[in-house]
Order: sequence, then C-alpha cells, then structure tokens
Amino acid sequence: MKSINSEKSPQATPSSLNIQPESKANESSIFRISPLIRLTLILLYLSLTIPLPFLAQVSSAPVPPLLLWVGISLGAMALFGVLSERVIVDQQKIQVAYPSWVSWLLRRGWHLPWAEVKDLKMRTTGQGGLVYYFVSNSAEKAYLLPMRVAGFARLVKLVEVYTGIDTTDVRPLAQPWMYLILLAFTLLLLLVDGWTIWTALSQGLIT
Repeated sequence: MKSINSEKSPQATPSSLNIQPESKANESSIFRISPLIRLTLILLYLSLTIPLPFLAQVSSAPVPPLLLWVGISLGAMALFGVLSERVIVDQQKIQVAYPSWVSWLLRRGWHLPWAEVKDLKMRTTGQGGLVYYFVSNSAEKAYLLPMRVAGFARLVKLVEVYTGIDTTDVRPLAQPWMYLILLAFTLLLLLVDGWTIWTALSQGLIT
C-alpha cells in the first residue's frame, strides 16, 4: 500500500478551502452514493434478471418462475440497501452508515475519529484504478475512503481540513462519463428485453 501525500497541511482550515457549513461546531455533512451510479446499477440489475422467469417458463427449466421472481425481489432489496450507503462527516469523525433494515443483516458500516487517522494510503485495484485507505493509529487498521459519493471533491476537502493530510492527488475511482456509457448500454439492453418479452407474449409463447 502506497502513501499518498501524507505530509500534513498545517494551514488547512475550513475557510481556506471554501467550506462554510463546518464553521458550526455541531454541524455534519452527509454524502450519499451518486444518483447516476445508483440508477445505473439498479437498471443493470433489472435488465439482467427480469428476463430469467420468462426464459424459465419458455424452456421448462427446473426452477419455477415464481421462485425466480422471489429471488429477484430479494436481490433488488439487497442492492438497494447497499446503495443506500451514507458518509457522515463532522468535526469529530467520519462515518459510513446504512439504514437499520440493512445494517443488521448485510453491512454494519464503520466510524473513525479524526484523531485516530494516521495516514491516507493508495492502492491499485485489479482493474488498474486507484483506491485510498485511512490508516488508523491503532493496529494499522485500514478503512476504505468512499469514492462513489455525490460531492466527492467536497468530501476530500473535508478530509484535508480535519486530518491535515494533503489530498491534492486524490481522484474519484470512476468518472461520470463511464457510468453514462454503462447507462446507455443498460437502457439498450432493457429495450431488447422488453421487445423480446412482448414478442413472446404476443405469440403465446408465455402465458
């Protein structure tokens, strides 16, 4: 794991970075996953799974269509829960939280006091992207910096304000145009799915 500009910025203040709300002691900022990312991933999931019950009916598959619909519904709920991630930042800590109906079963989230942040380190992913981890003072435990939130640039500025770590080189994992391309192909796939299902219904192949 490679350190990213771990030198402290002693002069970093909220006012110098044009961050106004944090001037209030008890105010926190909440960052949610980008709507573009949520929309794209949910539509992609639906485009890949909705045809399955119809295919099972046409091909007389051993798995009944009703069971597939139940599985698709449960999977959609799980995906929606994961995409409900919230990043909460205040003067004391950074926290990743999920709704209560998700956290007890899928993900519990984490929180890290700013005083415990030792460094911000970079790691290369298998696809060639870059991700960043907070390294804490205790046991060198690492926490992944959320990178798919709306307002990522503001989140990074807050990290610099509260830790003093230079975040100039920190960039999002994926640019919006990448998700726009994926969304376009997903919509095309949904159109093909809709046309195929409609054709099968009109020809009496699916009842």
